[in-house]
Amino acid sequence: MQKQNTMPTPKFKPGQSGNPAGRPKDKTPATLLRKAIAEDMPEIVKTLVELAKGGDVQAAKVLLDRICPPLRPQALPVNIETGATLPETGGNVVNATLNGSIAPDIGSMLIRALAEQGKLIELQEMADRLQRLEKLLEARP
Repeated sequence: MQKQNTMPTPKFKPGQSGNPAGRPKDKTPATLLRKAIAEDMPEIVKTLVELAKGGDVQAAKVLLDRICPPLRPQALPVNIETGATLPETGGNVVNATLNGSIAPDIGSMLIRALAEQGKLIELQEMADRLQRLEKLLEARP
């Protein structure tokens, strides 16, 4: 005798929420904490500033992390000779990376971009080829 897999009967009808009232508002731990310290916030910030001025590195870190976002590296313009083909351009990128004209991380990003460009070109060529084949098939008697 074979065992049948039976699905349990769902508790709720399709289209009806199991929680029609939704999540209770203002009940998350983060919201409760914010509410608890909201009126004391100016005093907390003042204390942090005083501690940071007194040499407390952790207090200074908290303040700086919240006030001054971390600096992100900014890429400078890159001048690399564009080759007649993608592999030639890729070779130029590799040479520029090896001779120190561009940083290795920038060279790596450029090579990845060229590889993605190659995939796009290949995809377009395949689409064009497929379109030509479809036209030939349609022209057949």
